[in-house]
Amino acid sequence: MSWTEQGDPATNAEPLSVSSLLQRAKLALDRALPLCWVSGEISGFKRAASGHCYFDLKDDAAQIACVLYRNRAALVGFELQDGAQVDLRVRPAIYEPRGSLQFTVEQARLAGVGRLYEAFLRLKARLEAEGLFAEERKRELPAFARCIGLVTSTKAAALADMLRVLRDRWPLTQVIVYPASVQGTNAPRELLAALSTANARAECDVLVIGRGGGSMEDLWAFNDEALVRAVAASALPIVCAVGHETDFTLCDFAADARAPTPTAAAAMITPELHRLRASLDQLARRLHVALDDRCNRLAEQLDHLTLQLRGSLAQLAPWREALLRLASRLQGSTATQVPQQRLRLETLARALLSRQILPPHRSLRLAACHADMTAALAAQLRDARYRVESAASALALLNPDRVLDRGYVLVYDQAGRIVTDSSPLSAGQSLTLRSRRRNILVVTNEVTEVKVNSPSG
Repeated sequence: MSWTEQGDPATNAEPLSVSSLLQRAKLALDRALPLCWVSGEISGFKRAASGHCYFDLKDDAAQIACVLYRNRAALVGFELQDGAQVDLRVRPAIYEPRGSLQFTVEQARLAGVGRLYEAFLRLKARLEAEGLFAEERKRELPAFARCIGLVTSTKAAALADMLRVLRDRWPLTQVIVYPASVQGTNAPRELLAALSTANARAECDVLVIGRGGGSMEDLWAFNDEALVRAVAASALPIVCAVGHETDFTLCDFAADARAPTPTAAAAMITPELHRLRASLDQLARRLHVALDDRCNRLAEQLDHLTLQLRGSLAQLAPWREALLRLASRLQGSTATQVPQQRLRLETLARALLSRQILPPHRSLRLAACHADMTAALAAQLRDARYRVESAASALALLNPDRVLDRGYVLVYDQAGRIVTDSSPLSAGQSLTLRSRRRNILVVTNEVTEVKVNSPSG
């Protein structure tokens, strides 16, 4: 028996293929080394044409080979390069064509960012518990800001972008820049001073505080607790625009509104001039249509009232004709009956005198009777004329034109009915006042009943 046969009892087992051995090694690594964070320095960084990144992660005593696939590399928010101190979330893998051990990178961040992020979350939770980020504290931004304040660095590219957008969209507004550092140890203090100055002067309708993109360390000034509290307590509405769309700072939560970028903030607080003009043109067209419609309705009401007036005149026509006929008959009767009666009386008197000569006292009595009869006939004629004239005057008083000639007006409601003491009136009702020479349309704003004392009271 050879020495190999006297050793391991499994010597007679079927040997493994290389692929099987690597598969078993991969399973053992997956069980032994779950997904974890590891810190180190990038060395030998290469980006292949496929977009995958290959590099070593090392410390003072060892190094490991790493691969960052293209889809994961697109999510890294900073530039990977040799010498960068990073924290990587990795899992072990074996590259089977060469049988080499490498680590696949799932996430990457600059070293120290984890501690900053933990401090960020702790402060955020504490301020949120105090109610500094509550939605009910948020205020509406002005629709047409006359003056806009920018709290940012005068050297920042974000300032030029915001000024360009403000000039293009709303050139009527005034812009005031409150300069402050936006990065470094002095940034929180300068930002706080600029914000205090803007509130003390109270010369702006809205403030924008922010800067362009950067790493978490670059944006850390906007997580300063004193600055966040000042943003929440500002008397002026504030829009926070820090970094890119994926960047969040505590000032974003404390401000009245958050913009993903400084450029977006400038667009958020200004109306677009050509859209505003288009809106005004649309309102002008709607007003023109409404006025035309109103004029057409008033013209229809006028036509309706005209027809009613003509109908009223037609109703008075028979009474006017009857009055004229009666007056004509009365005048004819007066003209013919009075001379006839006088002639008849004189004839009777002459006949009576021709038949016998009356005694003087009878002649006097006859003359007195003649005078009495003449006076009575004249009185009856005057009384008849007075009654006719009174009837004519009373009929004339029924003529609405005579009432209008004395300066009065007739009041009609929307249905064309004359308004009387019992007619209901309400605010917003249209009434027509008709005088002798014109019609006036009025709209009641308020109806107040005033008690009118009667003449006897």
